[in-house]
Amino acid sequence: VFVSMGYAVEDGPEVETDFYNFTALNIPELHPARSPQDTFYTTDGLSLRSQTSTVQIHAMQKRRPPLRVVAPGRVFRRDTPDATHNPMFFQVEGLLVDRGINMGHLKGTLTEFVRRLFGAQTRTRFRPSYFPFTEPSMEADYSCFKCGGAGCRLCKGSGWIELGGSGMVHPNVLRAVGVDPEEFS
Repeated sequence: VFVSMGYAVEDGPEVETDFYNFTALNIPELHPARSPQDTFYTTDGLSLRSQTSTVQIHAMQKRRPPLRVVAPGRVFRRDTPDATHNPMFFQVEGLLVDRGINMGHLKGTLTEFVRRLFGAQTRTRFRPSYFPFTEPSMEADYSCFKCGGAGCRLCKGSGWIELGGSGMVHPNVLRAVGVDPEEFS
């Protein structure tokens, strides 16, 4: 779906430095994600990537905007396994950096993605949120493909399934890779 919308598929390392996994993503020094209780560290100070957002840093270092990439891959977090958590899981990250990009582009892209994946009847919902690497940030949900939004076991009776977090790339993230946030978003 993303390739048909002009995105290139990117991959990146699963073992990262502090710069890629945290600093360039605007994650402060004392943020809980940096804790050994949340992140897997090697004995030499590297970490297993905790989100595919690290790939956006690599991509922006390799190529200058305009840029459209989607980065599927494994990520690792020190979660106790249960029905909805696992220490290793797959995540997909999309990144679009160009002149004049706004939240309308992001919302339209996510809406088109779920409609192509689950059908034209699929609805989207966006809720304000916070992530250090996006500003503004939002959670994106889509109507349950099994019950059509009426509520069932799959969607825990809510009618919605969480797609994930999203937002506009934070200006500090763009600065970390030498992209001018006054020119690109």
